[in-house]
Amino acid sequence: MGRGGKRGTTSGRGQKGQGAHAGRGIRPAERDYIQRLPKLRGRGTHQNKPRHPKLPVINIGKLDVIKPIPNGYKILGGGTITKAVRVYGKVSKSARVKIEKAGGFAK
Repeated sequence: MGRGGKRGTTSGRGQKGQGAHAGRGIRPAERDYIQRLPKLRGRGTHQNKPRHPKLPVINIGKLDVIKPIPNGYKILGGGTITKAVRVYGKVSKSARVKIEKAGGFAK
């Protein structure tokens, strides 16, 4: 109807038609492109976090000092080892070779 204000019966919207009615905003073309993009649903706010947390690492040179050898760490091949140790858990290839060479085993 266009009541209100001091602009008369149609309030400056002309007479009938799309431009005269409420909600007459014309949709911008960018919104059409956005709506055509595929949606990635169900990822939530944590979509960039890794699925498995990174394990803390210990170099093989520290295994002579650490007793007992902790589980839940990844053993890397940095340094040298002199005594035989038993390692359970994640072990890199170079660390496995050095442990077995020293007489221990890695599982």
